[in-house]
Parts: sequence; structure tokens; C-alpha cells
Amino acid sequence: MAVAEREGEVVKKCEEIRERMPDVAAGFSEITSGENDHLAGCGACSEQLKAMRATMSLLDEWQAPEPSPYFDVRLQARLREEMAKPQTGWMHWFRRPALAAALTVIMGVGVGVIFTRTNHSPSGPGPIVSDQPGSAVSDLETLDKNHDMYADFELLDDLEVQKDVPATQQNAD
Repeated sequence: MAVAEREGEVVKKCEEIRERMPDVAAGFSEITSGENDHLAGCGACSEQLKAMRATMSLLDEWQAPEPSPYFDVRLQARLREEMAKPQTGWMHWFRRPALAAALTVIMGVGVGVIFTRTNHSPSGPGPIVSDQPGSAVSDLETLDKNHDMYADFELLDDLEVQKDVPATQQNAD
């Protein structure tokens, strides 16, 4: 049982040291005496620290290459060439602001028309339209229903009647 506890302590110590290894290898922190004792007894941790230090020293020696003096000039020329090429395909139309705005308005109007037609349900008074227009009987029935509806429509009573129209004066009497 004591051996298992000791192995658990060693594994825990290895994890702690491996967490600190990048900082130690880079020179940001120093190894404590307890960690130094562990590194002397643990070959895996000491090899890993040695490899990290070698990697850090190589990274310290590495220099980023300087771009050529004409890099910016060549990059700007290449960008101008690409911009001067004629655009192909249908997607280049969407990059024009006026066309994009026009398409947006057209799509908005189209969606609005679709929603007003599908959501519009005649719940209030309105002209009654027959399903089979054109026949004399259905036209007369429609006119009769419309006349009944307008006769019961109270807003028409509130309107002022024009005095110069004889047909409304006769119907008003």
C-alpha cells in the first residue's frame, strides 16, 4: 500500500513539474529544490526538461526573415492587377451597392405582397364576390348582397349628401 501511495505522489509531482516546465525552460522561473530532487530521480522529467531547453534555445537563435525591399511595391501592383480584371460570374452583381439596394427593395416588396395576400382574410364588411362570375344569376345575387351590406353600413349615413346630384336626393327621400 505504501508503494502505491509513493507512486501516486511521484505521478502528482511529475504533473506539477510538467506544468511549470515551459516557464523553467524559457527562463521565466527557477527550479525549486524539491523539483530539482525530483528531476534527479525521474529520468522522464529530466529528459523532457532537457528537450524543452534545447527547443527554447533554438527558438531564441531563430531570426524572422526580413521581407525584400520591393515586397510592398509588388504587393500593391498585384492588388491593382486583380482589381482591374473583369469580374466573372453572377456574384459580382451583388457587389454593386445600387444593385444590391434595388434587389433588397424588390425582395421586400415581393415578400410584403405575398404576406398581405396570404394573411388577408375578409373578416369585416367588403364587397362579396361570387366564385363563378359571369353568369347573370350569380351577378344579380352579388349585387343584391352588396346592396344589403351597404344598406346596413352606418358610416354612409354620416356622410353629407351632395345637393346637386338628383339620384341621391330621390333615394334619400
